[in-house]
Amino acid sequence: MGDSSGASRSASSGSADSRRASAPALTVDLPPLERRRVDCGEVSLECRLGGPEDAPLVVFLHGFPESWYSWRHQIAALAPSFRVAAPMLRGYGESDRPAAIDAYRLDRLVGDVRGLVRALGRERAIVVAHDWGGGVAWALAMHHPDVCEKLVVCNCPHPAVMTRALRSSPRQLLKSWYMFFFQLPALPEWMLSRRDFAAVDRAFRGMVRRKDREVFSDHDLAEIKKALRPPGALNAAVNYYRAAFRNRSFLESYSNAGPIRCPTLLIWGEDDDAVGKELTHGMEPLFAGPFSVEYVPDCSHWVQQERPEAVNRALLAFLGSP
Repeated sequence: MGDSSGASRSASSGSADSRRASAPALTVDLPPLERRRVDCGEVSLECRLGGPEDAPLVVFLHGFPESWYSWRHQIAALAPSFRVAAPMLRGYGESDRPAAIDAYRLDRLVGDVRGLVRALGRERAIVVAHDWGGGVAWALAMHHPDVCEKLVVCNCPHPAVMTRALRSSPRQLLKSWYMFFFQLPALPEWMLSRRDFAAVDRAFRGMVRRKDREVFSDHDLAEIKKALRPPGALNAAVNYYRAAFRNRSFLESYSNAGPIRCPTLLIWGEDDDAVGKELTHGMEPLFAGPFSVEYVPDCSHWVQQERPEAVNRALLAFLGSP
């Protein structure tokens, strides 16, 4: 759901490059992780698994155009006390990649998460999600409350709020221009992949607000782009948007579902080029359980990667001791 082209901030690329040249990189020591293909029912997903096997399960759901690696900082923080599972979503990396656009409907993405939780021998999980992963997580919590024990969403508005904004807010429509561009055949994939995914590099580095650290090193971007390199992977990632526009009845059903009952935390980077902060206001009626918002100032859409200290602190406080 992020601004995938970086075009809206292309003028900042020079300053971003100079900032990278002088700022130390944000680094993380990942714990040992198992790479495993997990049969989730309709598809198998490439996953990274770590932490104590008998600890509460935390499932991380990445966004567009990202990968499991987008959660590297949070995996490192939670794995000592929680069982962590970070899949490549349907179509990304080495996860199964159905060809049909209809295969990327929201209900089928939700089914993948339900299947993953069951395949890992659990009935419930804590779900932590960002961007498109957040859209899947909201839908899971609304329609399958028995599966979602706690919910943390980063920079993804509730579907009811986003649907309303796309109908009534010219400001949000302008921010969401890329969603409409992605309805075109082939051209978005060509634009995103040309010159070794240069548009993806610009989207990450061009949107960042943080100046004291290099948020995305060359290595980080190489790891993220691995998810888009297999044949058909980028097409599958863009098909999430095509499926959403072509199956609006599913979006309506998720938008109009009952209130979310599990404890929910929304973490929001305040300087998001893709989604306005105003979409976080007045959300309380959408929840029947505890709900809170943690704003992260001077931070872009890539909140968990740009300000991992703040996100990890909020996560650990919300989850408590297992």
